[in-house]
Amino acid sequence: MSQEPNSETTPLMIRPAREADLPSVVALLAADNLGAGREVPPGPNGKALDPAYGKAFAAMSMQGGNELLVAEIDGAVVGCLQFTVIHGVSRRGMSRAQIEGVRVASSQRGQQAGQRLMAFAIERARSLGCGLVQLTTDQTRPDAHRFYERLGFKASHIGMKLPLD
Repeated sequence: MSQEPNSETTPLMIRPAREADLPSVVALLAADNLGAGREVPPGPNGKALDPAYGKAFAAMSMQGGNELLVAEIDGAVVGCLQFTVIHGVSRRGMSRAQIEGVRVASSQRGQQAGQRLMAFAIERARSLGCGLVQLTTDQTRPDAHRFYERLGFKASHIGMKLPLD
């Protein structure tokens, strides 16, 4: 399930993540103000990746309809998102896709990598019979809000979270 590079634009490949991609994915997640306080990327001095990330990836991999997708250019991971299909009874049994943890390397912002990654996920949802795609985005990320609105997303609901720490 990969998207072939488009010769008219950056040669971006979208594919399911492999465990070997986790250090790059965690670095992307940690590369902003919010992620910096909650993620622990491997260190430049050989500090190993926290095993919790590998355990989470293994659990996701075993659960059907839950996958981590990466965007890469020339073998380097430059974007990621988590794509989960949620089957439900509401809306006459409609399935929906949930997108989480969308990140694009700062060097690729404005270069359509995020747009292409999201378009891939939306088409994947459509092909799996989902009736809608939903996501949450932190209130402190106005650039992300504008990005999702350009893609056609509407701020139609109020998202709430309850930390269980």
